[in-house]
Amino acid sequence: METGLKLKFVVVCALFLSSSCNSFQKKELSREQKMNQILKTIIPPTISKNKLIITDFGAVGDSLSDSKPAFDKVIQICKEQNGARIIVPPGVYLLRGPIHMVDNMSIDIQKGAKLIFSNEAKDYLPTVLTSWEGTFLYNYSPFIYAYQVKNVAIIGEGTIDGNAKDSFNLWHGKQKQSQELSRKMNHENVPIEKRQFGEGHFLRPQFIQFFECKNILIEGVTITNSPFWCVHFLKSENITARKVKFDAFNKNNDGFDPEYSKNVLIEDIDFNNADDNIAIKAGRDYEGRRIGLTSENIIIRNCRFKGLHGVVIGSEMSAGVQNVFVENCTYGGYCKRGIYLKSNPDRGGFIRDIYINNVVFGEVEDCFFVTSYYHGEGNGFETDIRNVFVDNLTCRSAANAGLVIQGYPTKKVRDIQFTNVKIDSCKTALSFTNVENIVFNDVVIGEAVKVPSSAK
Repeated sequence: METGLKLKFVVVCALFLSSSCNSFQKKELSREQKMNQILKTIIPPTISKNKLIITDFGAVGDSLSDSKPAFDKVIQICKEQNGARIIVPPGVYLLRGPIHMVDNMSIDIQKGAKLIFSNEAKDYLPTVLTSWEGTFLYNYSPFIYAYQVKNVAIIGEGTIDGNAKDSFNLWHGKQKQSQELSRKMNHENVPIEKRQFGEGHFLRPQFIQFFECKNILIEGVTITNSPFWCVHFLKSENITARKVKFDAFNKNNDGFDPEYSKNVLIEDIDFNNADDNIAIKAGRDYEGRRIGLTSENIIIRNCRFKGLHGVVIGSEMSAGVQNVFVENCTYGGYCKRGIYLKSNPDRGGFIRDIYINNVVFGEVEDCFFVTSYYHGEGNGFETDIRNVFVDNLTCRSAANAGLVIQGYPTKKVRDIQFTNVKIDSCKTALSFTNVENIVFNDVVIGEAVKVPSSAK
């Protein structure tokens, strides 16, 4: 009998300890702990000590001579020598065609130097495998294109000029037919090798694209006059972008577009873009859901927003977006919307575990906006939007709305928490539809109400 009691006691203790251990292991990490874990995984590439000066290979910084042949030569040597730091000294260097990066290659555009690209579409042929608004296809080469390479960097205090204002920028009004064809091919799962665009079509190339790359650094440079999205991180990982300046006012001149990418640090950036400053994406519709490669572990901190929207998730996000941190950011000027999460029922996927902390905006149209019905279209694949934590968000003036959440009747936006939110003035304070479990802690929209007046 005594032995039986002892056995029961041991079993009970073991079960208790097991339960306690499991409970301890499942304890939720804080925002800071999650962010610090991600930061440990992001390590910029080492810049090669092998220096090659572009002018030694025939480049002339007179804004007239074609420096493309010189870049082709030096990139070949870089490949043969397993890496190099290609130095671009002061001057204006015209390139009649793209730069295709290789492993262990850095482009150091020094202060007073400018790379300016041809505005002739034929210079960016033959087509390359790329992506356009969330659909994989063959199109004109991005002006700087890194495909399946590792340890690459674009650094320096110089300028990269796409020279696209009076050329590619004008294609925006001609793109609709090809745009719709690309989406049709996506939905019908047309083999990618049959998705041939380029000549005869009007899909503008990205300016700088890292595609299936690892260990990326872009630092210090000024980016201007882009043909389409400025910097596209596509199916890439371990990315550091810092101290970049944007001066990009053409159509769809997003700043950074991480897509199907993970472990990304974007910090200390001066944005001035005609479109989204940062737009986090993860593929479009059927193709995005099929690929299923989540964009995740993205940290945005100490940036200054100016342009159309500050931080956007979507609208192409069908594989899902998670673990995004926006920390200690402010504004350099007007933004139409501050924080903008957008999807529609064509997308599917999810947006979850989004942390907004200590972010300040000045004048906006809408301060914080979530919609599951972007452009009022789509059906069959609602997006799951949940677990968004907004802490210390301040805005001086919202011409339209302070806080907006538009869920979908069959898939409500849920589990959103607002803490220490202050919006000084706005037309509409709150507009919430199809939402569930929205929590407010210390939220003031408009003038704070003080001690109530008493009867006289």
